[in-house]
Amino acid sequence: MRFGLVHRLMTDALAALGVLAVVSSSSMSAPVSAFVIISLGLAMAIPEAWQGRAWLRHFATIGPLTLFTVQGARLLSGSPALDISVEFAALLQVIRISTRKGAAHDQQIIVIALLHFVTGTVLGGGIAYGLCFIGFLIVAPAALVLSHLRREVEGNYRQGARDRTGLPVDVPRILRSRRVVGRGFLAMTGLLSVPIFVFTGALFIMFPRVGLSLLLLAHPQRGRMVGFSDRVDLGEVGVLRNDPSIALRFEVPDLADPPPARITLRLRGTAFDRYDGRRWERTQPAHTLADGTELLNIARPPAPSDRRVTFDLEPIEPPVLFLPPRTVAVHVGTQQQAALGDPLLLTRGPENEIRYRGSESHGLRYEAYIAGDRDLLTESLPSADRQRYLEVPQDTPERDRALAHEWADGQPSQYLKAKAIEEHLKKDFTYDTGSPSGGKPQPVDHFLFESKRGHCEFFSTALALMLREVGIPSRNVTGFVGGTYNRFGRYYAVREGDAHSWVEAHLEEPVSGWITLDATPTSGAQPLQATTGPYVYMRDLLEALSQRWNHDVLSYDLKTQVRAFDGASRAYEKARAKAGLHRGTLERLTRAPNVATFTAAMVVAAYAFWKRRHRARRARQPAQSSEAPNLVLEAATSLYRTLEAAMAAQGVARTPCVPPLRHAEKLKEREHPLAMDVFVLTEYYLRARFGGVPISEEATRAFEKKVNEIRTYPALPQETAEDI
Repeated sequence: MRFGLVHRLMTDALAALGVLAVVSSSSMSAPVSAFVIISLGLAMAIPEAWQGRAWLRHFATIGPLTLFTVQGARLLSGSPALDISVEFAALLQVIRISTRKGAAHDQQIIVIALLHFVTGTVLGGGIAYGLCFIGFLIVAPAALVLSHLRREVEGNYRQGARDRTGLPVDVPRILRSRRVVGRGFLAMTGLLSVPIFVFTGALFIMFPRVGLSLLLLAHPQRGRMVGFSDRVDLGEVGVLRNDPSIALRFEVPDLADPPPARITLRLRGTAFDRYDGRRWERTQPAHTLADGTELLNIARPPAPSDRRVTFDLEPIEPPVLFLPPRTVAVHVGTQQQAALGDPLLLTRGPENEIRYRGSESHGLRYEAYIAGDRDLLTESLPSADRQRYLEVPQDTPERDRALAHEWADGQPSQYLKAKAIEEHLKKDFTYDTGSPSGGKPQPVDHFLFESKRGHCEFFSTALALMLREVGIPSRNVTGFVGGTYNRFGRYYAVREGDAHSWVEAHLEEPVSGWITLDATPTSGAQPLQATTGPYVYMRDLLEALSQRWNHDVLSYDLKTQVRAFDGASRAYEKARAKAGLHRGTLERLTRAPNVATFTAAMVVAAYAFWKRRHRARRARQPAQSSEAPNLVLEAATSLYRTLEAAMAAQGVARTPCVPPLRHAEKLKEREHPLAMDVFVLTEYYLRARFGGVPISEEATRAFEKKVNEIRTYPALPQETAEDI
């Protein structure tokens, strides 16, 4: 393998991993990320022979200045400083790669790549960053070593150093050489990543994250999701349920074996009480501080019979907690907070909405306590609030009102009236994510009498308005409709495309409280993601790895560290008890602190013993061992100089730019009368100088005799090495 090619590949790989780490961890838009990646690929494809061209030299000067000016102007125009800095760092790497020339520039590329990984660490990258970091640990040792070697070669060339043949250092020839870098060299430098990884892992375990990140103070979170903002525009929602990004994960205990591929579990986020004919809004937006920061009682304190469901919520905006029906309490674990951040607080908003603030950027983990089906949960509706849930827009068409009474008036109870309207909508209308009624002046009226097709917002809005028309208080609810099972992570993944809308109606019979109604046909009221196939298999594997990375790495804090050490301590004590070492003298000797102290002492003693033997071995080596090669080197060089003088006398002198062996081969190609003698003597010289072959007195006399024969050979026409 050519030294220059391997060095370039390693440097390019390190630069690419650094850029990918930043792209995967930052908030750059998709077009900007694609532009950076494509530009990086084009920069790497520029041949090394183009490095001396004038336009590249000009670009090396103008490019960074132009980039700095453009990004500075964007910063002054109000663009986020973090995004500007990340884009500048990524594009600066592209410019450096496209205009590099020599080892000094390659080392700059490595430094920029290291800064990219530091930035990715600060931004708290996910599994993509983790994979890039592993690649960095493997590639970095080889890239650093090769960069150092090339810098030494180029430094010696500039200082006028000569190689072992006495010629000036030939940098291009060394870069083309296949003897500098071999598979063994790359394997050994790659193995250097093992102790680096072990050392890094030990530091990570011993020193948990403290949550301090100045750059993240202004780091923007993901955008608002449809239905979880302060209002929902029914006519402007557009196509729904087409985003596969994971919004949250939940684990359900005591599932059947095998678990169902899908679960239809309505996870409530927020609700709206006022509809003006085109949009849903909340009339009471204020949030109040919840009673507790760890355990929040919604309906009552948790009971032993309650079922617990664990949630891992991804960062979304606004930060709403999503809860299943009949949730009576929520438990949020205490988290180690950022030194400059706010403590974790839960707030209760209108329509039983629960939000959190002050948590770290990787989301929130919480448990929901769910009451059993036989537990009666009552919630009265004050008369002052009842009117809010019965308001219908004044411009509602009469045929919409008449249809509601047509479906419900024949039923004897409020519950049966609500179920009748729900069943009519579910059976007589079609679910359609395209929502053809969205742009109409009266979206619900057009949905009921014209298109009879729409997404869940149309079904829930029509149901809520028709319930209000027949005197049943109702509100529109948004959340998620369930999840698909991940066989590797053993959890259910809920995606942004699983966003859904349904209705809560307040009934006074059989008990006073809110019930859930969903008029959306079954085809639209369940998770739509595929559950089988090769793509699903790979998707589940990558998502499970991402979840473990987020949980075990990004969420690693002091509390997690304490739990890890407690778990290791319990496992050690259990192993001692199983081996019978938990009583008597052995119990004291095998205690963890004693074992750790003894192990450390043994390591120190072993190192001291090895160091002492190493010094003794070096002391026993003969002092002249290093002088013998020098004597051979001097003798071989002296003999070859006599050969060079003889060749010069015959008009076939070797110029300094031609290696000795190549000069002899050219004489053979020209079939020169002295070619064979010169070739034999040159090979002997090379074996003596570089192969360590000893030079005896007899061999010296034979060499000198052959050189004398060359010198006294009959005169030949004068030739030069250029002629040869």
